[in-house]
Amino acid sequence: MRHNKKFNHLGRTASHRNAMLSNMACSLIKHKRITTTVAKAKALKKFVEPLITKSKDDTTNSRRVVFSNLQDKQVVTELFKEISVKIADRPGGYTRIIKTGHRLGDNAEMCFIELVDYNENMAKEKVAKKATRTRRSKKATEAAAPAETPVAEAPAVEEAKAE
Repeated sequence: MRHNKKFNHLGRTASHRNAMLSNMACSLIKHKRITTTVAKAKALKKFVEPLITKSKDDTTNSRRVVFSNLQDKQVVTELFKEISVKIADRPGGYTRIIKTGHRLGDNAEMCFIELVDYNENMAKEKVAKKATRTRRSKKATEAAAPAETPVAEAPAVEEAKAE
């Protein structure tokens, strides 16, 4: 029976699941974004977020704890040097899951999982939306614009019919 065993086993043994999550976490830290299934992304989110939180405190013990989970020196170094500096003021929620549709072969639900602070496109969209705000009403600008355009286009249509 599986009473109170709530995490997703992903159809794998414990050792296989731990190895897979460790490899996926290393890839996420290296590349800042990976494509995977939604179930694996949710399991990875629960695996990697505590490690990122642990990296905020750069001590020998926290490095050893993170290394015991990741088993890759370069990834641990990058996590403590670059990523922890960038997410220092964030209280949690270091990853984002964006669904992309279904895989052709087996119709599995696919997604991106990415580190939140490393997506420049999302940051640019937020800035652009705030810059384009105006106080004028939409009705005043729409009423002025359409009145000018049909007058300019109407003679061109009549000339085309005459020829």
